[in-house]
Amino acid sequence: MPKVDVYDIKGKKVSDIELSEEVFGIEPNEAIVHSVLVNYLANQRQGTQSTKTRSEVRGGGKKPWRQKGTGRARQGSIRAPQWIKGGIALGPKPRSYKYRVNKKEKKLAVRSLLSSKVLEENLIVVDKINFKEIKTKQMADVIKNLKVSDKALVVLNEKNEIIQKSARNLADVRTSSVATINVFDLLKYKKLILTQEAVKKIEEVYA
Repeated sequence: MPKVDVYDIKGKKVSDIELSEEVFGIEPNEAIVHSVLVNYLANQRQGTQSTKTRSEVRGGGKKPWRQKGTGRARQGSIRAPQWIKGGIALGPKPRSYKYRVNKKEKKLAVRSLLSSKVLEENLIVVDKINFKEIKTKQMADVIKNLKVSDKALVVLNEKNEIIQKSARNLADVRTSSVATINVFDLLKYKKLILTQEAVKKIEEVYA
């Protein structure tokens, strides 16, 4: 079983914790991670882009000139795609890019990234994070005390508005709860900071 140190918010080691082999100790599966990441990014797309076809552009009801005898190419409408201000041929229309990925694949992708964080020594476990008031400096001090200089993802057991709002003005820090963990954030943020309660819940959900 992987074993990591547990720190307090002042950066002092207070104990250590054994992590679940099934969640934090598997061999990372890069193919599954890539597949789930592509799915996540596709599902974030709004798909609201739209262009007008020749039937939707205003005007163009009258034939610009007679069919024969002018010496010019035949034209049926000044709103055909080859005309300035004409319709767009084969342009994008509103559509959904969403598609589903197997739940087992999603879990495997998260477990793979959690395991890679342990292998790369980018996982930090904190006994607890509690603030009495919303203050950015408090969260900045926690990050500094833990000697984190890279982008960090702080995962809490459950939603905590005080901690989340204390971190929102820190450019390189993002907070999340166990319920909203995703592959994109785990890849984007190099350091992963978990509370002990979050570790327990992750092991329950992803085991």
